[in-house]
Amino acid sequence: MTARSALRRYMLVSFLTWLPTGLQMTVMVLLMSERGLGLAEIGLATMVFSVVTVSLELPTGGLSDVVGRRVVLAASAAFTVAALVLMSVSTTFWMFLASGVLKGVARALSSGPATSWYVDTLHAVEGREADLAPGLAKGAMMESVALCTGVLGGGCLPLLVPSSLMFPLAAPPLAGVVAAAALLVVVLFALPEPARARRSLGGVLREVPATVVGGVRLAAGAPVLRRMMGAAAVSGLMLVSVELLTPGRLAELAGTAERGSLFYAVVAALGFAGSAAGSALAPRTAALAGGSARGAMAGTLLSALAVAALAATSSLDGLAGTASAGVAYVVLFVGAAITSVLCLELTHNAVTAAERTTVTSTGSLALQGGSAVGNLALGALAAQAGLAWAWTVVVVVLLASVLFFVRLPVAQGSSPAQAPRARSGSG
Repeated sequence: MTARSALRRYMLVSFLTWLPTGLQMTVMVLLMSERGLGLAEIGLATMVFSVVTVSLELPTGGLSDVVGRRVVLAASAAFTVAALVLMSVSTTFWMFLASGVLKGVARALSSGPATSWYVDTLHAVEGREADLAPGLAKGAMMESVALCTGVLGGGCLPLLVPSSLMFPLAAPPLAGVVAAAALLVVVLFALPEPARARRSLGGVLREVPATVVGGVRLAAGAPVLRRMMGAAAVSGLMLVSVELLTPGRLAELAGTAERGSLFYAVVAALGFAGSAAGSALAPRTAALAGGSARGAMAGTLLSALAVAALAATSSLDGLAGTASAGVAYVVLFVGAAITSVLCLELTHNAVTAAERTTVTSTGSLALQGGSAVGNLALGALAAQAGLAWAWTVVVVVLLASVLFFVRLPVAQGSSPAQAPRARSGSG
């Protein structure tokens, strides 16, 4: 396999992995509501997805490192098919709860293996000195394109499907089933990887916990990885600040919750487009800044500028307030994507194939930890002191997190050819 072929397959898998999520995102709450669930039941059915995902994040990362990327990705696609089929026909709380559990399993299984497959394959073709940033950027770009496409498609499909043919709100998750089935076929037939030694079930059950423990110890002990985990936690805090506070801000500007929901759907789609643009710009940003660490620093500063704009314009009304909030939201996601791609490159350069997915899963957990802190603290702060103060706190944290990229140590897993790139963040 050539590097170009591996990149094409990685981009396709990245797109198909996230397309089902985008398709069901806009109708999920409405579908549950139309099928008779109350707000409390909807909250529980939604929460179970997050609980299952977080609980399985590290075990599934270790499983990928032990049994291989393709097996875990195929299992993720199969669970997605089952989850969305069940979601489309669910009529009770318990059916939606079961669908949330299946979606959580699928999400945990899909966290990291595709990227690990691409990095492993590129290293096999070009050696450890291979430049990861361009390929990782294109994979991240396809994820954002899939989410943007899915959100827009999921919003339009119910209007296009005759109610005599099917329940209109069930159309987007059923379209997601088709995308997930296509992913399953692609993974099984287009993602070759080196043969691994046959293991018994008992052997796998012993190796996975050991791999998880080793990966977590590496993430906590290696200087580069410790900083990347910190950057991921700050990213989670920043992202939840806009996801938590922006819908209410837009509803206030729009005048009604219904119009605010429409505004937020449009702004969210633009945010995904901004994320795709940021991913595409990441390698160029690193080149202009003088290295991946400095490029990640630039992305963080851009995000901080965007959040500062949200804070500064939080008192504006009318068109000026709407436009400033929308532009800041998009710019924030451009900066966040630049930082994310370059941090991912720095992380993969610091690890080997044996613990690659486990370490990236640890980073995902750090991001979710930052999100949890943001949910607890920022909502309360905004309620007590206002949106401007909540976003100001996020700006301060983002500016402080720039220090993660200053004088970044050389990654121990890097080859000599990669050392200058890891070292380039030194001021």
